Amino acid sequence: MPDPTPHPGSQQPLQPPLNPFGDFPSAPRAAALRVVVADDNPVVRAGLTALLSGREDITVVAEAADGREAYEAARQHHPDVVLLDVRMPGVDGISALPYLVQIAPVVMLTYSRESEIVQEALRRGAGGYLVHGEFTANQLVEAVRDIKEGRAHFTPTAAGALLTQLRQSQAPEPRPLPEGLGQAASATAYGISNSAHPHTQAQQPPGAVDFALPRIASPPVSSQNLSQVQPDVGQSSSGWASGRPAAPDRSRFQLSTREVEIMDHIASGMTNQQIAATCFISEKTVKNHINRIFAKLHSTSRSEAAAKWLGTAPNSHRGLG
Repeated sequence: MPDPTPHPGSQQPLQPPLNPFGDFPSAPRAAALRVVVADDNPVVRAGLTALLSGREDITVVAEAADGREAYEAARQHHPDVVLLDVRMPGVDGISALPYLVQIAPVVMLTYSRESEIVQEALRRGAGGYLVHGEFTANQLVEAVRDIKEGRAHFTPTAAGALLTQLRQSQAPEPRPLPEGLGQAASATAYGISNSAHPHTQAQQPPGAVDFALPRIASPPVSSQNLSQVQPDVGQSSSGWASGRPAAPDRSRFQLSTREVEIMDHIASGMTNQQIAATCFISEKTVKNHINRIFAKLHSTSRSEAAAKWLGTAPNSHRGLG
């Protein structure tokens, strides 16, 4: 039998040091963000549920096929966010919206891109408006998280409609600017000359700040041409708030219903694997559809096809190119 007594000079195994904070309770795990998905298309509902439920911090607590079911689910589950389609049988999303926003923040998630619908949804309390085909899967997840915190999200079509509404709500005729605004005469406190020539600066007193305010000629503006300006929201870091041209006439591509669905997913940035899971088909079937789509769109890559589909490719409104 081996002697358990250690012999002098023998190597003893090092014991790991005790954790001095081992008795501290672990930080509680944040509760998952609870979502209700309302859409009359069962394939869309299933795809959204699979996408969102795959995130550790999000769980879909209920699905609904119309506005009435969405309201009942919201009352029962008290979700953090409701994803709501616009056009649904029975009670549509716009009609249910004022009642749902009293329970939880609502973001519209829909194919409806009409400016009037976007504006009405915002008037009725929607916290965001996302149009299918204009966002990626990650952007959708980001939007769901942000809507819970009160940060609104709009895809390009919705942002353009919002900008149009703001421009049309301006006063019928702009008021005249204050006399001398933007001219050197209005900046004498900074040591600028009051001479007749707006670009001529007089001798500066010691310590004066050297500013130059050139005269700016403003073009004539009327309420009529202001409302006709093409919406053009500045590009944000996420690319969501940029204006974009009106949607092209997609009927000329002659895609089938399934091909349209898959092309929308391609344009939103989904991979073949994600499309297969969303549409409940195999990846091989997805590839076959994509090959036919590329042939009809005269495209050789996903990016080229998406640009033509979204109307951002050169001459995309005039032909297949």
